[in-house]
Amino acid sequence: MASARNLGLLFFLLLTSDEEATEEPRNVCRRLQEGHEYDTFDLDEIAQCFTKCGQSEHSPCDLGNLQRYWLNYESHLLENSMETVDMPFVKALIQNISTDVSEDLLYSLVPSQIPKQVMQGEDQPADKVRLPKSLFGALPGNGSAVRLAITVLNIGAGNVFKGPKLLEDKGSSVLNNRMVGLSVGQMHTTGLSEPVEITFSHRRQPPNVILTCVFWDMAKGDWDSHGCSTEPGDGRTVCRCDHLTFFALLLRPILDLVTAQTLTRISQAGSAVSMIFLAFTMVLYVAFRFSLQRFKSEDAPKIHMALSISLFLLNLTFLINVGSSSQGPPASCWVRAAIFHYFLLCVFTWMGLEAFHLYLLVIRVFNTYFGHYFLKLSLLGWGLPVLVVIGAGSSNSYGVYTIQDQENRTSLELCWFQKEPALYATVHGYFLVTFLFGAVVLALVAWKIFTLPSVTAGKGQGPTWKSVLTVLGLSSLVGMTWGLAVLTPLGLSTVYVFTLLNSLQGLFIFFWFIILYFPTQSTTASSSGTAHLDQAHSVSQK
Repeated sequence: MASARNLGLLFFLLLTSDEEATEEPRNVCRRLQEGHEYDTFDLDEIAQCFTKCGQSEHSPCDLGNLQRYWLNYESHLLENSMETVDMPFVKALIQNISTDVSEDLLYSLVPSQIPKQVMQGEDQPADKVRLPKSLFGALPGNGSAVRLAITVLNIGAGNVFKGPKLLEDKGSSVLNNRMVGLSVGQMHTTGLSEPVEITFSHRRQPPNVILTCVFWDMAKGDWDSHGCSTEPGDGRTVCRCDHLTFFALLLRPILDLVTAQTLTRISQAGSAVSMIFLAFTMVLYVAFRFSLQRFKSEDAPKIHMALSISLFLLNLTFLINVGSSSQGPPASCWVRAAIFHYFLLCVFTWMGLEAFHLYLLVIRVFNTYFGHYFLKLSLLGWGLPVLVVIGAGSSNSYGVYTIQDQENRTSLELCWFQKEPALYATVHGYFLVTFLFGAVVLALVAWKIFTLPSVTAGKGQGPTWKSVLTVLGLSSLVGMTWGLAVLTPLGLSTVYVFTLLNSLQGLFIFFWFIILYFPTQSTTASSSGTAHLDQAHSVSQK
């Protein structure tokens, strides 16, 4: 009987040991229970999820509970009598602060160090947080002191605290995978009269990266920038927010590798289409010059043709530049960049001269005689860019231009500017002058067109639509599509719109040329609104 009981006990032990051997190992990343402890063992174990989560699609993580666990960690610190936390993944400082402080408080956020208060007269660190004195004086309650917790959390390269939007954007990341948490007395502090100020230091970012100050929105489970402002600087970014929570600095590339390749293909296709229609425009101009007498005397078609030629050559040099390797001899790259720069400036100049001629036709009208008018325009249109290119070349501004994403992968590389000051002065500044002049002239012309008696008399929708089409046609001549460049920081969609419309400028000019000159003279005069003035201006020059 005893042997039978011993045999049964042995059988039971074998069964239970087999069950324990086959029991699935504990995985806190996948199933984190509510109310998990904050002892050293649990913190170490759960911190491993910062790197484990996102490594494999076959082992999903409980991101919601993991994020709540760390967000509640500051409350745990405030409730206990701890003063500092020094672990590889989290550094924290907990202090009792008087609510009657007489000056702002400054704390260092030096990586790999516990946050510490910086006193007056001490050197200010590059990474820091400034808490305004008004923050403590405006706290509810009658207490003379309040608990302050400053936490620096290293969230690793995994999916924890990345949010759905950041995970969708290729190349986007949290700066140094670091969050900064601020809490005062376990109170929900919002609507501060003076914002808290957090300074993040970083290396100089590529020109296609946008820096954004954000906080973690617990309700959305994602990053948000509401209530925060971003002040970029040289090697540092200052974040000012009107509430307390966990903050970070997001890096979002405007052009990642895939986007840059897509935009390049769109530009190449649009440039090819523009070149075809610009070639048609030039052929039509030659045909009209032999068949229509007024084409030999009018200056407007000649200006249109000069713009078309410069735009055709710009598209050609762009296709050559993008399609050629920039790894060849430096002299070859220098020449390609200079030629591309020259024809770009020629396009800008001729668009400005289109606006000037339009001003003479529609705005000034009288006393517009200039001897050798088109010759002077040609000297300016083709000669001024030469002087600018010579100046840029003499300062050794041309070379390989590279745009990189956050992982230092090359998104775009071509022969262009290697010195940004020269780029800003001779391209951005040059364009801004011609664009603003063209925009002002176009606005004046549009006002004149829409206030014509035939339009204001309300004789139907026909004249109104013709006026709209006229303004749209004139906008392609003065380069209004180039103005979309100022909207590209708003988002990737505006970059696509700018790339598409701008690369098709030659197509728009072709349609305008057809509408303006192909119909009979009477139809042209009624539809364009400028043909009669064009002829009058040519006569006045004679």
